[in-house]
Amino acid sequence: MSSPSLPRVVLIGDGPTGESAFRGLVENFPVVGVVRNVGPTDAGADPVLALARANGCETASAAHVGELEPFLERVGADLVVMSSYSRIVQRSALEGRPYVNVHYSPLPAYRGRANVNWAIINGEDEAAITVHSVVPGLDAGPVLAQRRVPIGPRDTVTHVYAQLNALQETMLAGAVHRRWRGELGDAQDETAATYCCGRNPEDGLIDWSQSTVSIDRLIRALTDPFPGAFSYLGRTRIGIDWAAPVVDPPRFVGRIPGRVVNVSRSEGSVDVLTGDGILRIDTVRVGGESARASDVIRTVRATLGLSHLTLLALNEG
Repeated sequence: MSSPSLPRVVLIGDGPTGESAFRGLVENFPVVGVVRNVGPTDAGADPVLALARANGCETASAAHVGELEPFLERVGADLVVMSSYSRIVQRSALEGRPYVNVHYSPLPAYRGRANVNWAIINGEDEAAITVHSVVPGLDAGPVLAQRRVPIGPRDTVTHVYAQLNALQETMLAGAVHRRWRGELGDAQDETAATYCCGRNPEDGLIDWSQSTVSIDRLIRALTDPFPGAFSYLGRTRIGIDWAAPVVDPPRFVGRIPGRVVNVSRSEGSVDVLTGDGILRIDTVRVGGESARASDVIRTVRATLGLSHLTLLALNEG
């Protein structure tokens, strides 16, 4: 769709939010370019790049902020939309054209990185999508639109992202129209600002001495498209795809967190002691392959987690 009254838009769409952002924009604006930082081996199968090319958009990779401006100038961008972009745009760039950012949190709370993951880990009862004008500072711009979604007790980050992506597709265009008309939005309350640090794949290591609820939240917070929570069985790394707290578990007054206390061949599940209860593991991954937990963890003599003895053996080996 093209009109002199509409801005020529470039989408910077990294991560799992780029596809719905593109769909929300392309039906409402002339999208002239897409910046998507994916590895060369993944570029051919990337759905966002495929959509962009099918709609006649130029595409680029810009691993560094300084690489953005030449591309924006070349395609004649009037306005830039960012969705899942982890870098801070330079002040000089913001003076050249309006920037709009999509942030999956109820700003001013949860500024920074991995916001939906942290919301589940922290036991929040809702997540949110905020579309805001970009100003100097981390996620600090005035709010153009905001919507919230509930986080249920068994919801995974996969489910919450699906809800937020659907909202982004329907509400992004309206917020961009507001910004193009010259509206900045409603100022954030800086006194209510909170921040989240980024997460690395290794942060998914389970500490079995934590509470059952905490471990369950971690597992649910790291499902697809994220690398997943994990533990070790001896030297073998095991991803935990699906688990749930055991309701009214037996009381263990002699407790070793990580110790397997039940293996159900018929159900395919394994019960593991936590710091205060029992977590039932249903599905695991080893070497990228999914399996029933009882097919991998076969005995109540097993203890999950890297023990000091295992670490010593690894060093000696």
